[in-house]
Amino acid sequence: MLKFVAKRFGYGFLVILGVVHVVFFLFHALPGDPVALLAGQRADPETRANIRKELGLDQPLNQQLVHYLNDLSPISIHKDNSYVKDKYNFVSFFSIGGNYILALKTPYLRRSFQSNKRVDILILENLEGTIWLAIAAMLFATFFGILFGLIAALRQNSFLDHFFVTSSVMGISAPSFVSAILISMLFGYYLSDYTGLNLTGSLWVNDPLYGRQLHLKNIILPAITLGIRPLAIITQLTRSSMLEILQQDYIRTAKAKGLNRFVIIGKHALKNALNPVITAVSGWLASLMAGAFFIEYIFNWKGLGLKTLKAVELLDFPVVMGSTLVVAGIFVVINIFVDILYAAIDPRVRLG
Repeated sequence: MLKFVAKRFGYGFLVILGVVHVVFFLFHALPGDPVALLAGQRADPETRANIRKELGLDQPLNQQLVHYLNDLSPISIHKDNSYVKDKYNFVSFFSIGGNYILALKTPYLRRSFQSNKRVDILILENLEGTIWLAIAAMLFATFFGILFGLIAALRQNSFLDHFFVTSSVMGISAPSFVSAILISMLFGYYLSDYTGLNLTGSLWVNDPLYGRQLHLKNIILPAITLGIRPLAIITQLTRSSMLEILQQDYIRTAKAKGLNRFVIIGKHALKNALNPVITAVSGWLASLMAGAFFIEYIFNWKGLGLKTLKAVELLDFPVVMGSTLVVAGIFVVINIFVDILYAAIDPRVRLG
């Protein structure tokens, strides 16, 4: 088991390392000069040169990559000076001679070009909204997906079965940003007098009189929009799994013994039919974190997605790169956790 876990963490490390390289070279290939953004159009050449040197942009690209990896790594080597110690959040450091130190530190995602705030602080300030949105969307998709799939399986070839199957196909096919625009305009604008929902809004709203207020109703429309695709997939998975389970011999035996229909469905059939659904839920939770970006932008939901897309508009590359790496890290951690959970439940996974 330990060997299996070590291999999964090794694969996860390689994935993160690959993402770092792709993100670094991708954003350095994009047009736009961060020095001009920071210094302004009227800055003199000396000021521009100083900013370029401070950011390390005067060095070759391969050296910039080495410095970036050094910043991200929790174990890194740096020159022993007060500037470096103030720059990073050190846990501890050791002198290794030659005016260098070996540092144990938290990963440094650098600073925003716009606000000069640390990127990790900006991410933490906006990550809460994205997490709650993803959780709400997943709860909505899981509950109604299992319910709709169960009804479709028990009413096979009926109108409800065809309706849920057709709706799930449409839900999978429709792009999220199209669904977001339609849902926001319909329920947040045209029918807002009846629904009481807003076209845009965030989980926390600053009120001039009462301060920071929690507005749970603002999460309803973006959560439904974000949960449509996993809802459609969970509906189809539950339906197909239930149809297969209902044909098993032990279900026929339970019926022959005269067990209550609800006991057969709830205790015996549904319990065994949820295995593929659990797999889908664990995989979709990480996907929703990334899929929330355009949903947040359309609903003006304060979260990591909205912050990242605004950073793209302003060419604030450190924020975009940091957000991309955080989302990639969430993907890797969740997938490793799911793999370990499967291995603990089924030893054949470890052998495979």
